[in-house]
Amino acid sequence: MRFLDGADVDAALGYPALVDTLAAAFTKGAVAPPRHHHAVKLDGRPEATLLLMPAWESQQSGSAGRYMGVKCVTVFPDNATHGKPAVLGTYLLLSAETGETLAVMDATRLTAWRTAAASALASRYLSRPDAARLLMVGAGALAPFLVRAHCSVRAIREVVVWNRTPERAQSLIRELGTAGIAATFTSDLASEAGRADIISTATLSADPLILGAWLRPGTHLDCVGAYRPTMRETDDEVARRARIYVDTHAGALAEAGDVLQPLVAGVITKAAIIADLFDLCRGAAGGRQSATEITLFKSVGASIEDLAAAVAVYEHHTK
Repeated sequence: MRFLDGADVDAALGYPALVDTLAAAFTKGAVAPPRHHHAVKLDGRPEATLLLMPAWESQQSGSAGRYMGVKCVTVFPDNATHGKPAVLGTYLLLSAETGETLAVMDATRLTAWRTAAASALASRYLSRPDAARLLMVGAGALAPFLVRAHCSVRAIREVVVWNRTPERAQSLIRELGTAGIAATFTSDLASEAGRADIISTATLSADPLILGAWLRPGTHLDCVGAYRPTMRETDDEVARRARIYVDTHAGALAEAGDVLQPLVAGVITKAAIIADLFDLCRGAAGGRQSATEITLFKSVGASIEDLAAAVAVYEHHTK
C-alpha cells in the first residue's frame, strides 16, 4: 500500500494531460453510486459537510475493471480563519479484482486538480475557440488550478482576478506569476464580467455574484462553487440567457443551486439543461453552437473524476 501526499499528486498530474484523462473516463464510463452527503452541525460556526464519493471502473467483456475507490471529503466554510482550505479530503484507491487497498492519497490536492480539469474539459466544448480573456472570481485553493487548466485548453492572453478580500486576490496573482501566468486585480466585477470571454467562479457564495445583465454575447461561464441547493453564484437572468451544461445530470439536479433555484422558480425547465460531460464526450450532444451564444457549465463534482485522477497518480508512481 502506498501513501501519496500532495507533492506526490502534483508530481503525477499536469494540464492538459489530466483533461484528456477525464475525457477518456467520461467516454468509457464508470459505476458511480450517489454520493453520501451529510450536514455536520457545529456550535457557533457555519454548518460543515461530510461527503463520501465511491466509484469503480465499468465492466467490460464480462470482467470487472482494475480499480475502485472512495473519496472522503469535509467542507468547513470558515477554515480560512484557521489558515486552512475549506475543502479537505482523503482518497482510498482499491483493487477491483481483490478489494485490497492500493493507495491512500491526499484528496484535497486531487480534488483541486480534477475539478479544474473537468472545467477545462467543458471549456473545450463550450467556450469560443478564440477565447482570450479569463475572469477568475474567487481566490481560494481551487483558483490557481482553474486558471492553469483553462489556459491549457485556450490561448488565454489576459487573466483578471476578483475576490471579496483584495489581499487574497493579490496572493493568487503572485502565485500565478511564479507559474508564468500574468494576472491583474479588479475591484469592478460588473465591468470585467462584461469584458470576459470565460468567467470561472469558485466561491462559497449563497447569493448571485454574476448577473446575466452584465454578460456580452459569446461568454462562457464555468461555475464550480456554490455546492448546495441553497447556494448560487449566478442569477436567474444568467439561467434565462445561457445554454446550460452540467458535469452530471444526477449531481446537478440534486445539489446545484445555480440550476435548481431557477428550476423551482419556473425561470427554466429541465429541458434547459442541454447535456452533461458524458453526453459531450460521447458525442451524444453538441457543445457551443455559435460565437454569440452564452454557455454555462455547472459543476458539483463527480466521483468518476476522482477515480480517473487517482488511477493516474497511482500508475505514475508505480510504473
